[in-house]
Amino acid sequence: MKKVLLASACLFALAAPASAADLAARPYTKAPVAPMASVYNWTGFYLGIVGGGAWEASSGDPKMQGGFVGGTAGYNWQTGNVVFGLEADGAWADVSASAAGVVFVPGVGGIPASVSSKTDAMGTVRGRIGWAVNNVLLYGTGGYAWIDNKITATLGGLSASDSKFHSGWTVGAGVEAFFAPQWSVKGEYLYRSLGGETYFSGAVPTGTLNFHTVQVGVNYHFGAPVVAKY
Repeated sequence: MKKVLLASACLFALAAPASAADLAARPYTKAPVAPMASVYNWTGFYLGIVGGGAWEASSGDPKMQGGFVGGTAGYNWQTGNVVFGLEADGAWADVSASAAGVVFVPGVGGIPASVSSKTDAMGTVRGRIGWAVNNVLLYGTGGYAWIDNKITATLGGLSASDSKFHSGWTVGAGVEAFFAPQWSVKGEYLYRSLGGETYFSGAVPTGTLNFHTVQVGVNYHFGAPVVAKY
């Protein structure tokens, strides 16, 4: 039995190299291609539409409130993750308030009277600075603000109106994100403070008009804001 075991061991030792030689060579597997990643570059000119709501920041009543819709134009520069730029917007608005009552005139009695104030246009010219994380931009903004406002007074069947242009400042913040190669959507809050004016040849002075506004917009970016890289 010992001789049989030794003979079997020798036979196995001789056969093993031959069997190893008969094994197929290890197939070559090509490394998978790295997926392409899109990196957004915010630099460039853009146009868009914007709309939202505004309400007067006042402790008294009635408060002016309403909505607006208009257009936006701007330009961004990007360096690293920092994006800064200029933006201007203008909108048609219907932001108003009114008060009604009765005025007693001696010898005549009570006469219905009302006063209304309506902002029918508004806009801003602002700087923006923010931090971009690929297709998302978080930013702060501030600059010049304006409104076109009209006051109408009615007494009985008589009515008179006067319009004034108010100038002031604005500050706020927002977030903007690309949802397609050249299209972005944004949401923005602005606080607007407009200086007072005097209506009806000095008869009706107004104090400062302050507004909270919340707006959303869609922008089209010209050029090629997307840089593809591996």
